[in-house]
Amino acid sequence: MNDTFPHRLIFNAHKFGGRPAIREKDLGIWQTWTWQDMKKEIFLFANGLAELGFKRGDKLAIVGANRPRLYWGICAAQCLGGIPVPIYADSVAEEMQYVLNHAGVSFILAEDQEQVDKVLEIKANCEMVQHIIYDDTRGLRDYDTSVLHNFEDVQAAGSRLAAKNPDFLIQEIDKCSADDVGIFLYTSGTTGKPKGVVLSNNNVMQTAINSAKMDGLTEKEDMLSYLPLAWVGDHIFSYGQAYVTGMCINCPESDATVAADLKEIGPTYYFAPPRVFENLLTTVMIRMEDAGRLKRKLFHACMAVARKTGVALLDGKPVSLIDKLKYRLADWLIYAPLKNTMGFSRIRVAYTAGEAIGPEIFDFFRSLGINIKQLYGQTEAAVFITAQPDGEVFADTVGKPSPGVEVKITDDGEVIYRSPGVFQSYYKNEKATQETKNKEGWVRTGDAGFFDENGHLKIIDRAKDVGKLSSGALFAPKYIENKLKFFPQIKEAVAIGDGHEFVSVMVNIDLDAVGNWAERNNIPYASYLELAGHPDVYDMMRKNIEAVNRDLSSDPRLSESQIKKFLILHKELDADDGELTRTRKVRRRIIAEKYDVLIEALYTDATRCHVTTEVTFEDGKKGAIEADLNIGSAGTFDPVRKAG
Repeated sequence: MNDTFPHRLIFNAHKFGGRPAIREKDLGIWQTWTWQDMKKEIFLFANGLAELGFKRGDKLAIVGANRPRLYWGICAAQCLGGIPVPIYADSVAEEMQYVLNHAGVSFILAEDQEQVDKVLEIKANCEMVQHIIYDDTRGLRDYDTSVLHNFEDVQAAGSRLAAKNPDFLIQEIDKCSADDVGIFLYTSGTTGKPKGVVLSNNNVMQTAINSAKMDGLTEKEDMLSYLPLAWVGDHIFSYGQAYVTGMCINCPESDATVAADLKEIGPTYYFAPPRVFENLLTTVMIRMEDAGRLKRKLFHACMAVARKTGVALLDGKPVSLIDKLKYRLADWLIYAPLKNTMGFSRIRVAYTAGEAIGPEIFDFFRSLGINIKQLYGQTEAAVFITAQPDGEVFADTVGKPSPGVEVKITDDGEVIYRSPGVFQSYYKNEKATQETKNKEGWVRTGDAGFFDENGHLKIIDRAKDVGKLSSGALFAPKYIENKLKFFPQIKEAVAIGDGHEFVSVMVNIDLDAVGNWAERNNIPYASYLELAGHPDVYDMMRKNIEAVNRDLSSDPRLSESQIKKFLILHKELDADDGELTRTRKVRRRIIAEKYDVLIEALYTDATRCHVTTEVTFEDGKKGAIEADLNIGSAGTFDPVRKAG
């Protein structure tokens, strides 16, 4: 019986035994635990939780970075019929407090002193919290131990319980079933308070099995686990798929070492949001611009070969012998060293999702022979709704329905689906559950989309965000924003237009990309604000926007949504300031309120606008930034009418 993750853990410890299950880089050295080791560690901790009073139905909050003990906490809670509740590691105390109280958390597993301090700050407002367990002991020696427990001490207590009652834990595990609640995963809260998505063991298990079969994943895979534990993608890739395939996940030493650790591990299976691939390409192009003339010339010549031949070779399409030989030579000279530098030498399958990825970025990596594909998913689906099959990979689609998933488009253009991964409910929110999922199990995604002639799904925008200009023309802000973010100089964009005569945008520059460009062009600057307001940067931004406008002019649905006015924001949009969610999605309502003076100025004849913005510093203190921002204009193009 392998229908729960504790049962699967027992099966894997028997089947894969000495194969690596999880690694962690600590103090520069990779530590490895086999499946047998991991079973022992999890069982000790589960018994220890039981000794502390953890029982069936209790909630264990897990907060911190990707650490083996935090992943073990998920399974340990499930062993006892409890419910793990991961929380974003960068959550401020107020955000953490909401989740703890809403979920009714009584136990907390925290990574380190930073997370413990946040919990202690709000503990008086979280009456159900009884015990706080920590992984990293640094800085916690003199803390009050009445509610604080060292992870190893909990395991020691678990060892004593196992000695007294060796059958206890197996009996608890055997009480668990596929239909039991397996985890609460909280949404990012784009439009309001986060919702607790209730997923059963079966939701996660079946989705993991189906998706792993689709890509032929086995116990031989290696994956770098660096994305937030509270995000559904990490839970499926680093937990669900790892347990159903027996593959090994690898935890980086820190956020700062992810790139270096990626190179050392050389994963065979990889996931990253578009911004990671965008940043990688930006870094590569910056390095090439700084390289010598000969090396730069060789790189561009080889990339021309890759653009012509690489994608066809990856998709198994016919390529001439001479082109194959050219590609092989270029691979030896450029592609292989470049992939090795990025840590992509062994990748069999890589996915990206969350936002649209630029066609040029997508094709760049695929032309190097990296099998990067797109998927479309939601927390409510246990990730997978659609995915691109091998050989059917297009930059402008998110693929076909994943195995076991049905997808339809409603009469008003909204994407709906049902699948084995469909969530049980929103915790304590029956109204929202009924608004999202009907009695037949169909779930509203809130996204507008359509199927193309190849049977692939295309997403236009969030259905609620699709609006109209005052002329009645369609306005799809996210679609426009994604096109803008294809440019490496643009980190974030917010499009405005619903109910207005024309479209305007507010953009954030990418400091690395624009800063490097400024240095190469001998443009001095002392701060983000100074660089963002430079006339040459505005000119660069205008050209990028006009390139987007030219592209929009050929789209009959959105040709009237070309951008006429723009400004470059004086600060980066930030989750700590409430402008983005923890998964970096734009909070439109908050931005509309916070920057109303800028939005109003974009629809007047003003060429400058003064703004004062409250910001939150790293220590939690508040401050303000004042600036006079320029308002720029961009050229538009006549709609392109297709013949016939």
